[in-house]
Amino acid sequence: MSEILCQWLNRELKVSRTVSPKSFAKAFSNGYLIGEVLYKFELQSDFAEFSESRGSTAKLNNFSRLEPTLHLLGVQFDQNVAQSIITEKPGAATKLLYQLYIALQKKKKTGLTGLEIQTMQPQTNLRIQALKSEAFREQRLNRRRQNEIMAKIQAAIIQIPKPEPNRTLKALETQKLMKKKKEAEDVANEIKKFEALIKKDLQAKESASKTSLETTDQTATDLLNTYSDDEYIKKIQKRLEEDAFAREQREKRRRRLLMDQLIAHEAQEEAYREEQLIHRLMRQSQQERRIAVQLMHVRHEKEVLWQNRIFREKQYEERRLKDFQDALDREAALAKQAKIDFAEQTLREKEAHEKIAVERAQARFEKHYGICAEILDQILDLCTKVADYRLLTDNLIPHKIMHDWKELFFSGKPIYEQASLKYGITEPTEEHLIELDKRNLLDKNDYEEYKNMVGEWALPEDMANSSPPSNNHILGHVLQRLIEKSIPSQDDAAETELPSYAVKGCFLGKTLSGKTTVLKCLQKEFSIRVLSIDSLVNEAIQAFNDNEQASGLRPVRRENKGEPLLDRKEISKIQDPNALSVPAVSGKETPKKEDVMTDEDEYLKPRDSFLNLSLRAQLGAKSEQLLKRGKSVPDILLVNIMVNAIKEIPANESWVIDGFPMTLNQAQLLEEALTGYKKKFMEAEKRKAQMPTLALGPTPSKEVTPIPSAFDFAILLDISDNLSLDRMNDIIAKELSHEIAHENIAQQEVSTCQERDGDNNLRDHIHHRIAGFLDNWPLLEEWFTEPQNILTKINAEIDEGALCQRVKEFFANEIANKKIKVEKKLEEKEAEKAAASGAEAPTTSPPLPSEAEKDKEMHLHREPSKLSPGKGKTPSVSPKGKTPGGKIPVKKSPAGSAETLPTPTAPPPPKPGSEEWVYVTEPIPEELSSFLLPYWELIEKSYINHIKTVLRYLRDNQHTILSYLYDTRTDFQEFLRRPDHKQDFVAQWQADFNSIPEDLWEDEETKAELHQRVNDLRDRLWDICDARKEEAEQERVDIINESWLQDSVGIIMNHFFSLMQAEVNRFQDTKRLLQDYYRAMESKIPLEDSKKFTRIPLIQVDSRDISENHLRIPLVPRISVSPENVTIKPKLKALLKGKIDPTLEGLESNFEVDEKIVMDTWQQASLTISHMVAAEVHQRLIEEEKELPPMDSKEKSPQSGANKKAKKEKEAPKKKKAEKKGKGKSSPVAEVSPITVSPEELAEMERRNELKLKIKEEHLAALQLEEAATQFRLELIKTKALAVLEDLVTKVVDVYKFMEKWLGQRYLNEMASIEKLTEVARYHIETSTKIQNEIYLSQEDFYINGDIKVFPDAVPPTRPPPVEKEEDGTLTIEQLDSLRDQFLDMAPKGIIGNKAFTDILLDLVTLNLGTNNFPSSWMHLTQPDLQEITSLLTVNSEFVDWRKFLMVTAMPWPIPLEEELLETLQRFKALDEAQTGTITFEQYKQAGLWFTGDEDVKIPENPLEPLPFNRQEHLIEFFFRLFADCEKDPPQLDYTQMLLYFACHPDTMEGVYRALSVAVGTHIFRRVKTPMLIADKTSISTVSPNEEFPEAEDVTREERELKEEKDERDQKEEEIPENANPEKISMETLLKVFGGGSEVLDANRFASYLKIENIYAENFIKTFQDLGAKNLEPVEVNLLLKHPYIQDLIANYLDYKIPDIKMILQRSDHAQGSDGERSPSRLTEEKK
Repeated sequence: MSEILCQWLNRELKVSRTVSPKSFAKAFSNGYLIGEVLYKFELQSDFAEFSESRGSTAKLNNFSRLEPTLHLLGVQFDQNVAQSIITEKPGAATKLLYQLYIALQKKKKTGLTGLEIQTMQPQTNLRIQALKSEAFREQRLNRRRQNEIMAKIQAAIIQIPKPEPNRTLKALETQKLMKKKKEAEDVANEIKKFEALIKKDLQAKESASKTSLETTDQTATDLLNTYSDDEYIKKIQKRLEEDAFAREQREKRRRRLLMDQLIAHEAQEEAYREEQLIHRLMRQSQQERRIAVQLMHVRHEKEVLWQNRIFREKQYEERRLKDFQDALDREAALAKQAKIDFAEQTLREKEAHEKIAVERAQARFEKHYGICAEILDQILDLCTKVADYRLLTDNLIPHKIMHDWKELFFSGKPIYEQASLKYGITEPTEEHLIELDKRNLLDKNDYEEYKNMVGEWALPEDMANSSPPSNNHILGHVLQRLIEKSIPSQDDAAETELPSYAVKGCFLGKTLSGKTTVLKCLQKEFSIRVLSIDSLVNEAIQAFNDNEQASGLRPVRRENKGEPLLDRKEISKIQDPNALSVPAVSGKETPKKEDVMTDEDEYLKPRDSFLNLSLRAQLGAKSEQLLKRGKSVPDILLVNIMVNAIKEIPANESWVIDGFPMTLNQAQLLEEALTGYKKKFMEAEKRKAQMPTLALGPTPSKEVTPIPSAFDFAILLDISDNLSLDRMNDIIAKELSHEIAHENIAQQEVSTCQERDGDNNLRDHIHHRIAGFLDNWPLLEEWFTEPQNILTKINAEIDEGALCQRVKEFFANEIANKKIKVEKKLEEKEAEKAAASGAEAPTTSPPLPSEAEKDKEMHLHREPSKLSPGKGKTPSVSPKGKTPGGKIPVKKSPAGSAETLPTPTAPPPPKPGSEEWVYVTEPIPEELSSFLLPYWELIEKSYINHIKTVLRYLRDNQHTILSYLYDTRTDFQEFLRRPDHKQDFVAQWQADFNSIPEDLWEDEETKAELHQRVNDLRDRLWDICDARKEEAEQERVDIINESWLQDSVGIIMNHFFSLMQAEVNRFQDTKRLLQDYYRAMESKIPLEDSKKFTRIPLIQVDSRDISENHLRIPLVPRISVSPENVTIKPKLKALLKGKIDPTLEGLESNFEVDEKIVMDTWQQASLTISHMVAAEVHQRLIEEEKELPPMDSKEKSPQSGANKKAKKEKEAPKKKKAEKKGKGKSSPVAEVSPITVSPEELAEMERRNELKLKIKEEHLAALQLEEAATQFRLELIKTKALAVLEDLVTKVVDVYKFMEKWLGQRYLNEMASIEKLTEVARYHIETSTKIQNEIYLSQEDFYINGDIKVFPDAVPPTRPPPVEKEEDGTLTIEQLDSLRDQFLDMAPKGIIGNKAFTDILLDLVTLNLGTNNFPSSWMHLTQPDLQEITSLLTVNSEFVDWRKFLMVTAMPWPIPLEEELLETLQRFKALDEAQTGTITFEQYKQAGLWFTGDEDVKIPENPLEPLPFNRQEHLIEFFFRLFADCEKDPPQLDYTQMLLYFACHPDTMEGVYRALSVAVGTHIFRRVKTPMLIADKTSISTVSPNEEFPEAEDVTREERELKEEKDERDQKEEEIPENANPEKISMETLLKVFGGGSEVLDANRFASYLKIENIYAENFIKTFQDLGAKNLEPVEVNLLLKHPYIQDLIANYLDYKIPDIKMILQRSDHAQGSDGERSPSRLTEEKK
């Protein structure tokens, strides 16, 4: 309640001081604000005298002025209330203000001023209040006097000297007498004043009573005269009784006032007695009074001191308690606020984390969505490309094209061409680069298929039995040795360090995942060293600050096999470009150039004092320098600090890193520093890139063992992001609780500040750390997983003990595994040492160099993709410094000519190139490898580029062929579908045929003429078809005779010849390389090969003459063979598939010629290679014959044969000497000395001969392997070329045959369509009928177009209009319109008197002969029948509504339901946009009624028979004419008034409720269920018609019973909701429902209708006033229906009942049938 009052005072009244519920009592304790409130309501005129002070005088003044105003308002206010408010008693001010609020609100409603309120109150009450206020004022004055007297007494006691006793006593007595006299006089005066006032009041009362009696008598007589009602008399009596009771009350109040005055008098007497007592006391002696006063003073002072001390102590105690409580409250508030702030901060952090997670998820989704969209686009491109090529190839896509598309799809390349690469590219764009990548990818795949002989280059069936050539191991050995010679081995010295049992690992995880806690537990159980990068950096900085000196000045040693750490001099120059902070977020390097010359750099120059520092101190110095400059510590510096710490750990002690590395860059740097993997990896890659691809080594290269990782394990403590945040919040919450505690505040102040700063820093960076870990972890996970799977994930979301236990078990398992691995390595090393010591003893021949073995192992890791593709040309390459010389005659030698050595008796010797074969490793000149290796690289590159280029051209040529064949097919089909002019002739013939007169149709001569015309038309059309056929055949022959096929075949053959040329070039170059190599081992000078490179001739595609001097490549002209000279082979006949076409014989003959050219070229290339090998063998034999004289050879041959095995063992140790002696010599022996040879020299000569023989054998074997491989390749190319040419010719022949098939089929179809046309024409000629529809003949289509007629149809006969027939006494629409016109002329407003209406009907029935106003059944109605009809239609016993009469007589029509009426009303309102209540005929037709005019009308077959009459459609139009206002232009229809007519119902109450629903616009629920009252106000016949006609009575009774049952059922089903019909209805609408809402009068004698309106209006006005609508505003329908008058009106209102007129007609027909027809004279008498 106080809040309501505060709102009232502060917002509405806006008092000068803001009032709150807490300070309510204090604010109103002085009464100032109460006076301000009354002043704002103009009730306190003396508000200026009020004081805002809080003194007692101001409070007394304010409340004394408030008292009369509060009594005037009727607020209870007395001394106790004022005392309670002044003392700020709880609830007192609130209670008074609430009473004042209620009184002021009443005053505000009445609108009276204070003076008016005072005058309205009775005078006695005013007087009593005035007396009360005077008594209160006197009482207050008396108390004030007493207080003043006491003050005077005390002042007199202290200050007045002691007077004479007699004089003082006398003075006191005289004063006492004087006071008594004064008081007596005052009392007497007051009694007189009071009696005078009472007399005045009595006189005024008597005069007022007299005047009131006179006025009451006058008013009573007036009222009696005007009303003479008993109720009024009762009111007067009640008023007199109230006046008597008021007089009694006034008497009681007067008596009460007198009692109050007596009480006040007694109080004055009591005060007087107290004064007397004081005077008696003053009579004592002055000395006694002085002593007593002094004692009283002393006692009073002591009491005051004691009370003051007690009060002060109490104040101190209260202050201490209050301060202590305030401190407790403040601490509690701070703790609570801290918790709230912490909770809010936690919530904000979670929201920020969720936001970051959502952003990451969104980025990941967008990334995946982009990938999926790109893949989907590629799938769509592939689908559309396949669809396109299915159209090109008749659903037979070549396997090679589909394979290329799949390769592009799987590699993510676009399938469609992005840019053209046919022309030169000046500035390559992104599209050109994409196309280049696509081309390179397809070229690479094609080359791999060609090289491995798979896919398109798989071995055909005729070559399936022959095995593909094996690898040339001899050539591979040669190349391997050359590579090892050019790249010397750079292996480091083998390390003899024993493997350590120490376990090395790292713990990784998110922030607060428990890494440090777990490592502490692990350190307690195992002897391990824990390394934390944070602590190591701090220790390094501390070491620098402590000036830690190094034990010895030396650079930092290497760690394991890694790169050396930085020297002391290099540390001072560290300017790391990729500086990352310790909690680094990303591992990417971001170079930043920094200024080198700074103060710190100058300070850290490599002077003696700095170089004397330890390495850790130097690293700490650089770290501190960077941190002071506000930069982060770079990764290289962090890794150096970590590696320095690891170096200081003993070799056999295990160590674990805490939370490092954090990025991939740190992991790579640490791995490089500990193992040196990067350098070895680069060396292996370099060797792999130099390995040959066309020839492999003799032994497969071993897989390079992966370098062991620097860690034995890596553990990830996996926790969720939310758990990390929760742990951080728990830590901060513990700190908050620790800060709130008051223990050891001074001791822990510094530590808590540091921890708080660290935790605040953690809180600020927690999100960035989590995000950084999530960004870097996928790369780190891949790093720790792929080379060696050392990563282990442990779920760290469990409790601390379980997690530590799991980590301990894992670590113990790792220690056991490490022990097993170390023991296994030791066993392997011992086994290798044993094997090496066993192998050194029997080795006699010099082993292969170590670099050769390593290079052999690298063969499997070669990278053919690094070879750059070249152009398609095949340049002729010759060794440097060599010019081709003269030709050397080539002699053929048998295949086994190289193997002339005698066969040993032991097992057969190993073949060159086999696994048992020991390759010749004689020394070669150093410059040879530098020459032969580039030469081989050039061979490989040119060979690969040549092959790729040719295969690319073949691939593109395949697409070109498919496109050309498709274009040929489509162009020929379009040529066949070219337009002809046959339709013009047919149309002309049809026009001539239809123009023949009808009388000549049956003439035989005419028919014969028409048949002849048809024959002529047919011959002409046949001629057109023959001409088109000849043109098509000529077009086909032209296409066949084009040179495209010959050109395409020539281009394809040249491509395959280029492949043969590439193989021949490779063989020639390989032969030269092997020749130079083996001649160098024999210390011979390389030969100058004067023979030119072999050129395989190409086919000359065009017919231009080019001189041979300008040709670099020989050309072979194509000879086309005539068909007469060529005999077609069975194979070619199979291509024709049947009958030989003369036009295709040339194709087949040309194919034979092309096949012969391919075979000849292949044979030429094959013979060329064989000749090269034979020439090489012959060259060897010639050199041997030159070197060895025949005599020596004969003598030494048996000796050498016998001692071969013996000398073989001495061959190896003597080989080195031979190499030293023979180094640099060009030929082994210059002259044969005749001097006798010693045995040593003889053995040396034998060894050299044997070596030469071995070199020759190895050289010839290598050539034979190369020859076999090249021959096999050439045969494969030849087979493939023949297959491609055969396939191309087959496809072309198929296309040509399809063209012939299409041509013949089209010709036959055209001839068939002409025959059909002839048959149709002859049929119409024989039947003598015209061809009305157009005949269409175009190309091969013939049909009769039913949509086009060449002449119009005959005009059909017109159907007569529909005519309505009379049925069952129902008026026709014409009769209804006639009656409407007559009634409208007589009564435009629709109301006619009942007698006049009866007379009109009687006249119409009597005079109906010839007018047809009524049907025949109405002709038998008598005057009583017509009067009865009028009585059914009578409104209020006087008038008839002729519109209702016509509406009833227009039945049958569908009686609408209430829902249908409301829907129709809503449609009308929707069209009535202006809301005028009227609509036009167009709007009426648009809206429609509840029934439509669409009846199922059966159209008669006879066109002369009229259509059935649609009565409902005409009824809809009639109703508009019936109810519309025709005086307006255009006519306007009041749709609400019309629907009120249609609301009529057989049930009276139902009709009224339907009318109310229409008027209101919603459904009205029936509130009152009363029996249907039937009150016939007028009745002419005394006898009921039902008594005379029992049959009609039975019918009507049954109908009524059915209707009543239906209504009862509907009423039971209808459930009335609680708040039903809240809509409001106005007086005008109600008058419109019940009798009309406006003065609807005709300008005739029927003006008395106004009385009916006035009666309803007056009753409705009273009803509205009874319902609380004084100004006749609309009331709710549910309230209106509850009124008894409305209920009675609804039950008895009969205007909305549909009268049953058919019953009267049936009765009249029955009476007519019994009595016979009535004469017209009788009808006239009845009328009179």
